[in-house]
Amino acid sequence: MIVREPESRPEPRNFLEALGQKVFTLISEIGRASMICIEGTLCFRHLFRSRTRHEVIRQLHICAVKSLPVVTVVAFFIGMILALQIGIELRRYNQETLIGPAVMTSMLREMGPFMSGLVLAASVGAAMAAQIGTMMVNEEIAALEIMDISPVRFLVMPRLAAMMLTVPLLSFYTCMVGVVGGGLVSYTQLSVPWAVYWQNAMDFANMKALYVGLFKALLFGFTIVTVSCYEGFRTRNGAVGVGQATRQSVVTNFLVILVIGYFVTRLFY
Repeated sequence: MIVREPESRPEPRNFLEALGQKVFTLISEIGRASMICIEGTLCFRHLFRSRTRHEVIRQLHICAVKSLPVVTVVAFFIGMILALQIGIELRRYNQETLIGPAVMTSMLREMGPFMSGLVLAASVGAAMAAQIGTMMVNEEIAALEIMDISPVRFLVMPRLAAMMLTVPLLSFYTCMVGVVGGGLVSYTQLSVPWAVYWQNAMDFANMKALYVGLFKALLFGFTIVTVSCYEGFRTRNGAVGVGQATRQSVVTNFLVILVIGYFVTRLFY
C-alpha cells in the first residue's frame, strides 16, 4: 500500500526520545524506499507489454533526449576545466602530454557518471517527484489502488527501466564530450598537439575505469528513481508539499550519489 494514514507518535519528552524517533523514522524511510525499488525491479517481467513498452519509450525520451543539451554543455566545460587545471600544474614539470590520460581517466572513472547523475537528478528526478507528488495530493494514487492497479508497476517500473538504460549511456557520452573539451583546451591554450593528446588518452584508457564508471552510473539511475518516486509518494499538504518533495528529492539524490560514488571507488580501487 502506497497511500497510508499519517503515523501518530507521542511527543518526545527529552533529547534521547527525540533522537530515537528521528533514527527510527530514517530507518523506516530507507526501508520503504528500498521496497519500492525492489518491487519496481520485480515488475520488469511486465516490461514488454504494449502499454508498458510505450510508457518506457516516453520516459526514455524524457530522460535521454530532453537531457542531452544540458549534459553536453556540462560535459564539455567539465572536460575543459579539468584539462586547464591539470595542465597548469603539469606544465610546471614539462609534462603537458599527460593531460590526455588524466582527463580520460577522470572522466571515465568519476566525472562522467557523477555529472550525468547530478544533471538527471536535478532535472528528471525533480520532475518525477513533482509529478507523482501532484498525483498523490490529487488522490490519483489512491484511485489507482482502488482500481487494483499497482502504483509501483504503473509509475515506478517504466521510469526505473528508462533510467537504467539512460544513465550509463549518458555517462559514456559525457566522458567522450569531456575528453573532446579537454583536447580543445590542451591544443589551444597548452600547446599540446591534437594527435598527441588523443593518442596518450587512448593508450592510458583502461577497461576497468570504464566498467567502474558504468557500474556507478547504473547505481545512480536506481538511486534517482527510487528517491524521487519515494519523495513523490510521501507528499502531503497540497502544493506546498509538492514543492517540499521536489526540493527534498534533489537534495537527497545529490547526497546519496556522492556517498555511493565514494564507496564504489573505494571498493574497486
